[in-house]
Amino acid sequence: MCGIVGLFLKDSSLEPQLGELLSDMLITMTDRGPDSAGIAIYGAAEHGKAKLTVQSPNPEKDFATLEADLRDAGVVATVTAKSTHAIVALRSVELGNLRSVLSALRPNVRVMGSGESVEIFKEVGLPKEVVAKFDVRSMRGTHGIGHTRMATESAVTTLGAHPFSTGADQCLVHNGSLSNHNNLRRELIREGITFETQNDSEVAAAYLTAEMAKGKNLGEALSGALDDLDGFFTFVVGTKSGFGVVRDPIACKPAVMAETDQYVAFGSEYRALANLPGIESARVWEPEPATVYFWDHEEAA
Repeated sequence: MCGIVGLFLKDSSLEPQLGELLSDMLITMTDRGPDSAGIAIYGAAEHGKAKLTVQSPNPEKDFATLEADLRDAGVVATVTAKSTHAIVALRSVELGNLRSVLSALRPNVRVMGSGESVEIFKEVGLPKEVVAKFDVRSMRGTHGIGHTRMATESAVTTLGAHPFSTGADQCLVHNGSLSNHNNLRRELIREGITFETQNDSEVAAAYLTAEMAKGKNLGEALSGALDDLDGFFTFVVGTKSGFGVVRDPIACKPAVMAETDQYVAFGSEYRALANLPGIESARVWEPEPATVYFWDHEEAA
């Protein structure tokens, strides 16, 4: 049993409140998953700029001189530490080089996510602790997803927490369990995808990354997941401009959605949505089994 939340803003006037709104939604789901929690925030992208969210078990040592050490290694970047995580910002063309240099300079540092707009923060602990640790309430953005985990099949670790990100500006949160993830993992490894954990949810994220790399949009990739993934799942997925939801054909994992002129919201239970602005006049529904729900800022423009 896990708790999932997501919020896709249609109204830009709400963007300064995204972190605050998502934080409250996530904390409400604490009893569905007290082991670890995480949140992904999609902010404004700068042309030609990219960023890497990284995590360290020893942040004081790893982040204190990281900016200078990167510069000495030929990578010009700015490093903004947030507790056990840091945001490394640089030119997009340097992103590939950054990963290899970072691996050599800081072998214990792990990448949580990368891209032009996404920042991902996740740690072991209660949602309220994770939200406070990374000052999520102060963050602004266009959309975001969050997860609070109750581990059933793997260890409680930072890397095992959600969201999982396996592609630029892509991430996924999952409630459920996949039965064919080992076979699918082997297929994706043959396609060149690497994995950080043995978690089945990371395989789901990687599957979507691989499908979108073939030219599909998020909605099309989620449709393919209904044929290719076996098990019980509710997925909420973010991309640079998109937000998608899908449940397996049995749909035994709880889910509720709400839509107004200002936003689209997802929660494992309605109480996660109850304090959103204008919720009393929202269209509220339970997403249908084997049905893809997909919104995209670029397609709406």
